[in-house]
Amino acid sequence: MTGFGARLVEAVAARGNLCAGIDPHPGLLDAWGLDRDPGGLEKFALTAVDVLAEEVSVVKPQSAFFEAYGPPGVAVLARVVEHARDRGALVLLDVKRGDIGSTMAAYTAAYLGDAAPVRADAITVSPYLGFGSLAPALGAGEGLFVLARTSNPEAGGLQNALLANGKTVAQSIVDEAARCNAGAASLGDVGVVVGATIEPGELDLTGLNGPVLAPGFGAQGATVDDLRRLFGADLPGVLPASSRDVLRHGPDPVALRDAVRRTQASLTG
Repeated sequence: MTGFGARLVEAVAARGNLCAGIDPHPGLLDAWGLDRDPGGLEKFALTAVDVLAEEVSVVKPQSAFFEAYGPPGVAVLARVVEHARDRGALVLLDVKRGDIGSTMAAYTAAYLGDAAPVRADAITVSPYLGFGSLAPALGAGEGLFVLARTSNPEAGGLQNALLANGKTVAQSIVDEAARCNAGAASLGDVGVVVGATIEPGELDLTGLNGPVLAPGFGAQGATVDDLRRLFGADLPGVLPASSRDVLRHGPDPVALRDAVRRTQASLTG
């Protein structure tokens, strides 16, 4: 089976590099005139995926907003993931899982691989029990996006802390991901999460040879110019993530589709 990195290169060539989030935030349900219950969640999520998954290369459901509704919400999430993949989009499931040994293996079985009950193409993972704790999820031809330098203000003190080798915690995570991708003919399967709101020069990504998920674009304040200052003019391998900035244009599918296309055009203009 072709690895995630190679599949991502093909998808981006066909549909651009925008990663569209599906975040059923309670405020968005209100704005769409939907109830904050499993029925409203399903209407919101399936309307969004019907539009987004036909327009973008990657959709990113935020698992927590589905899990908040219990088993009915998880059932909706599984349908969203399946529908998105059926419509040709890659699914990056934002679950931020991280644990050790058999527990990490169980998380991997839940989301990655043909037998997974919620079958995503990639997931977000946390390395803060040690990068080696992610071993059960590595090397299976599936995608991992490892939290490195995130966009939330609270992260800087930890992620920019210096280790004994003189590197920051965030840079050490990037370098570990790069080792996983060494020798990959296309992009490797192990990406990193680097917020679009951080300062230029904080990280050296030149040796990564893997994708970068860049949250913070749009509603959190980062612009296309910010993306280019951080990652280069052509945004190679970078997936700018936008969710609420696009989703606020629903529930009208035409308005939602137009918003997605405007955002895509801004990334290539």
